[in-house]
Amino acid sequence: MAGLNETPKANRVHIAFFGLRNAGKSTLVNAFAGQDIAIVSDVAGTTTDPVSKAMELLPLGPCILTDTAGLDDVGELGAMRVRKSFAVLSTADIAVWVVGDEDDTDSHGTESFRMFSSECAKHGVSMIEYRRNEPVEDFKKRIAAIKVSEQTKPLVGDLVSEGDVVLLVCPQDGSAPKGRLILPQQQVIREILDAGGIAQVCQPGSIRKVAAAPTSCKFAITDSQAFAEVNAALPEGMPLTSFSILFARAKGDLETYCKGLDALKNLNDNDTVLVAEGCSHHRQCGDIGTVKLPKAIAKLTGKKLNFRFCSGGDFPFDEFKPKLVVQCGGCMLTRREMLRRISMAQVAVVPITNYGLVLAAANGIEADPFTCMVHR
Repeated sequence: MAGLNETPKANRVHIAFFGLRNAGKSTLVNAFAGQDIAIVSDVAGTTTDPVSKAMELLPLGPCILTDTAGLDDVGELGAMRVRKSFAVLSTADIAVWVVGDEDDTDSHGTESFRMFSSECAKHGVSMIEYRRNEPVEDFKKRIAAIKVSEQTKPLVGDLVSEGDVVLLVCPQDGSAPKGRLILPQQQVIREILDAGGIAQVCQPGSIRKVAAAPTSCKFAITDSQAFAEVNAALPEGMPLTSFSILFARAKGDLETYCKGLDALKNLNDNDTVLVAEGCSHHRQCGDIGTVKLPKAIAKLTGKKLNFRFCSGGDFPFDEFKPKLVVQCGGCMLTRREMLRRISMAQVAVVPITNYGLVLAAANGIEADPFTCMVHR
């Protein structure tokens, strides 16, 4: 339960440290965090995989520090380490280039630095340089002064006014984590409370009792998997949306996702559909990504499709070359990463849509991209 009081990783500013081997990246990360989170030695290539640590950096706020392997690593394994290091830039907000001692070879003249600069520009990541002789506290102040763009938009904060009652339908079935609500539910409840609203939480079987209370609900939010049951139980005229659709609006581009939904009718037999989930969890019977979504898409299209799946930070778009991407709400991903995925699809002229929109459509419900509510 300890994680419930922490700022979600996806809502933190991501600061990643890059440089050549033995430039002092791990030493800087440890000094920055005020604790030993990365192994330090004089042996080149000590850091082999990205290592991350959550912390608070005022006035910047909650952040994630990530140490990476040297970008001049060699050999087959070294090339793999370099690729993993560059992959960090897909979620980084600030990239620090660590320069070693002044008598070291100028790292700016290396192929590694040129690739680093190019990748930062491609991902829109802010670059900043650190040299070993700069006091760490002074460097922290420089980092904290950076204006980070593309922060997550509100989930419901702009939809709720003081005193509004919002009904949250949270099925606690076999796929729900034991003893706690899932992250999207937690975050939505917190935003409702911060806006001065009132969150009423129930399972699908209690909807009629809650919705019939004297204080009417402004709108309802459901887990997308329960659209059919919730839609049937809600009073006529009560607006409805889902957690996935709210996250699609906050983290991605809901209008683009709604347009991508139209591509379902253009799919042909044997076309590839990439189902992308931002979190990595144990797959349960009836899993939404690998079971329920393919069934919903098959129902909507009537086609025999080739489904491919990915989770966590993995997004093998170029490998699978899909005809359609179905992306989760992205509660575990940064807005930068969600927009990167949308951009990759758009550049390749491949439609991209959202879990909640597909499940709503499978139940004859259409979402409005501007209000984020569904037409019942």
